[in-house]
Amino acid sequence: MLLAVLLCYAGFAALCLSMDRHHSDLLGRKASAGRRQGLRLGGWALLGLSLWAAVAAAGWGLGLVQWCAVLMLSALLLVLLLPYRPRLALWLAALGLLASPLAAVAQL
Repeated sequence: MLLAVLLCYAGFAALCLSMDRHHSDLLGRKASAGRRQGLRLGGWALLGLSLWAAVAAAGWGLGLVQWCAVLMLSALLLVLLLPYRPRLALWLAALGLLASPLAAVAQL
């Protein structure tokens, strides 16, 4: 389930960065159209991978329920961190992407 949490949070962070306002607030510059599109596709891909990880870990019945809980928790964490600790929100997303291969190995 840890893999689903890490991928879901990173996916929401990528979707957040695909918006002009958040990208300029967090990184200090406007995003190009190609970068916005790449972040949007990457974010949705990470959310899809998190669904796969949840279903692979617990099966369809319980995996979907756990994935919905992971969606809510990761979105809540990102929403609470963005106004007060925006750099921490980015660092957590980067650490989550770096730690996801380890979590994938541990899940096997």
